[in-house]
Order: sequence, then C-alpha cells, then structure tokens
Amino acid sequence: MKIILTTLEIVPNKAIIEHYGIVTGSTVRSKHVGRDLMASFKNIFGGELKGYTELLDESRREAIKRMMQQAHGKGGNAVINIRLATSSVSAGASEVFAYGTAVKVE
Repeated sequence: MKIILTTLEIVPNKAIIEHYGIVTGSTVRSKHVGRDLMASFKNIFGGELKGYTELLDESRREAIKRMMQQAHGKGGNAVINIRLATSSVSAGASEVFAYGTAVKVE
C-alpha cells in the first residue's frame, strides 16, 4: 500500500482528482512499569525520558498506519493536511490521534 502523506493542503506536482473526506487513526498506550520506574529516577537527576520518547514514537507510527489503512480502504492514494494530537486518557495512559483528508491524486 503506497500512500502519499503530507501536512500540506496539496500534493506538490500532483492534481487531486477525488476527495474522500476525513480519515483518522489512533492508539491508546499505557506506561510500562519498568519505564515508569526509570522515569522517576530521571525526574530526580534530569535528562530525557527515552522510554517515553520511544513509546510516543511507536504510538505516532501506529496512529499514522491506521489512518493510512482507512484512506486506502476509501480508495485514496494520498492523505493531505495531516495533523497529530495527543491527550491523556487516564492516569498512565495517553492517546495519539492522527487525522487528515483522504484524496486520490494523478
């Protein structure tokens, strides 16, 4: 599945020939106990919380993948105007939400 992804409202050098509407993808992930323990030490001594950085990176990739699958299912070969949002769902769990507009380009 080849899907063009862009944060622009167009795909440069391509004409939009079909418009399929909004597509979304999301994932909710919780903290790992080991990561949480290491993060508490980092909070004391300072530094990047690499475990959380990796967790959020994995979450972003999964949300984008799900958005791409939805676009493909609608017949699109591109998603334009992509945005990402995060939110806290509960103590220790966060959602990453990806959304954009599915289109078909030449």
